Amino acid sequence: MLKKSFNLKKINNFSIEVMPRTASKIKNFNDLLKPKTNIYIAHLENVDFVEMLSTAERLVNEGYNVTPHFPARMIKDKQTLDDWVKKYHNVGVKNSLLIAGNQKKPYGEFYSSIDLIRTEVFDKYSFKNIFVAGHPEGNKDIDPEGNDKNIKKSLLWKNEFAKNTDANLSITSQFCFNSETIIKWSEELIKNKIDLPINIGIPGPAKLQTMIKYAISCGVGPSIKILEKRAMDLTKMILPYKPEKLLVSLNNYLINNPNSKINSMHFFPLGGIKKTIEFIDYCNGTLKEKKVYQDD
Repeated sequence: MLKKSFNLKKINNFSIEVMPRTASKIKNFNDLLKPKTNIYIAHLENVDFVEMLSTAERLVNEGYNVTPHFPARMIKDKQTLDDWVKKYHNVGVKNSLLIAGNQKKPYGEFYSSIDLIRTEVFDKYSFKNIFVAGHPEGNKDIDPEGNDKNIKKSLLWKNEFAKNTDANLSITSQFCFNSETIIKWSEELIKNKIDLPINIGIPGPAKLQTMIKYAISCGVGPSIKILEKRAMDLTKMILPYKPEKLLVSLNNYLINNPNSKINSMHFFPLGGIKKTIEFIDYCNGTLKEKKVYQDD
């Protein structure tokens, strides 16, 4: 049961991620989210583009800023990319999240988000708001040795691209459970002269078992220790994990570091869309009645 709310003055700008399957369970997002909220649509390997486009059109019509994923390794060629971007453009989409994708081998001619940017297809259809992936805990698929060398090189390239074009480029990170890791990572970017705005990935409330499953599948290695420690406390095993301490810590950091490049929070609704949105309202003191968290 929710006992109290707390206001996070520095964390009132947020986005949320959905999948076509989970979005279809929501009759009308206006019942949950205020219009103009940025909603990302995850494009997973088993999701057909038609489902992506239909979900995007529906959310645009309901008044949201829609950001579909473009996983480079799932896209066959430039013609396919052009077709996708054109169709999104035709239904009112103006944003994009460019990622490599989880596939080890590319389906077609693209391997990375940089490959997608270089096609100039997004500029052709006036997609000015481009989001790229960030990895506070590194990514073994990109840097097997764990030195973040390739990640740094990629972000430096994107940083220069943003400086030399009219694209609004920013980083949206993978979710993380440790505020110290997030803060250190964001400060390292600045030290490396990467000054892109950052949207921090936050895991929405979920059962501990659900959280561990997603953490393992997404390669969130060091953060798993936090979950494992919680799992050892049997009294907490039956309670949902909620990122309250994480958000309070980030909020306090931003109050004391107003020049930080952390711009907003991006919620991954691991335990369900409704539960995550309810938690966001709770954080901001706008929840009007007490409710019990339930998985969608």
